[in-house]
Amino acid sequence: MNTLLRLLARRLVWLPIMVVGVSFLVFSIMWLSPIDPAYSALGETAAPEALEAYRIQHHLNEPFFDQFRLYLLGMLHGDLGTFGVSQYRVSDEIAKALPLTLQLTFLGLIIAVLISFPLGVIAALYRDRWPDQLIRVISVVSIGTPSFWLAALLVLQFVGTSIPVSGEVPAFSDDPSGWFLRMILPAIALAVPVIGQMTRVVRTSMVEELDRDYVRTAIGSGIPKTVVVARNVLRNALITPVTVLGLRIGYLMGGAVVIEIIFAIDGMGKIVLLKGIQDNSVALVQGGALVVAIAFIIVNIIVDMLYLLINPRIRSV
Repeated sequence: MNTLLRLLARRLVWLPIMVVGVSFLVFSIMWLSPIDPAYSALGETAAPEALEAYRIQHHLNEPFFDQFRLYLLGMLHGDLGTFGVSQYRVSDEIAKALPLTLQLTFLGLIIAVLISFPLGVIAALYRDRWPDQLIRVISVVSIGTPSFWLAALLVLQFVGTSIPVSGEVPAFSDDPSGWFLRMILPAIALAVPVIGQMTRVVRTSMVEELDRDYVRTAIGSGIPKTVVVARNVLRNALITPVTVLGLRIGYLMGGAVVIEIIFAIDGMGKIVLLKGIQDNSVALVQGGALVVAIAFIIVNIIVDMLYLLINPRIRSV
């Protein structure tokens, strides 16, 4: 437990530094955009005086580092700026969209884990035999299937059926079955490529662990192979897959942004990033990209915590 707390403390110390670094990167890219935020907010027909007043009010005429400092101060207070003529708050839009994106991401993650881990274990236990060959073909096909292409096929296949492909997503607390039916197809489209990748990683890690001396010694001493695999091999073999899975969460979050648009889900992709691009809203795109990046950092800190839970022998971070 002490080691876990030390690891958590070190990650939390680095968290603000990483957040500032990501904020600087996102802010710099959007600052270099040729789009004038004043024109985006007030429209090209706005009077020059109104445009200049907007730039002064939002500190757009100040040097880069002064703008970034003010942006960081606003971010600390939950203020990511405003957009549109009516000056809607970016943080309000993100607060409405982010929960759906996270729900879709983690449902896709759960599907990927529940399918890929058993397939990887079976492939390793039946190495070079027909189950392994069959799973290998499934993995290759899965890896080569783009999420957006599969999402489009699922929309065409299930449109007009009892499984909805558009419309509002009901709250899970109000209608769990309705939520599941609305989210299952986009989650499958999101999970399929990850299933193939994780199956190969789990198989490789399991094969390496099964070839170790302690496994042969334990089996040779009369301990059933199923007991050795369940108690020792699986736990030791999970380290690498969990590492890769942490990186795949970032892919899932990025893919969810595209899948949301195809399935008309009001998440970060549709009502933040796509809307921001269509409206030329620098603040909205910047806030959406920043929140997704910070969420990815936090998720990877959680994955680091899982290392010690899986294998307490890990001490270095």
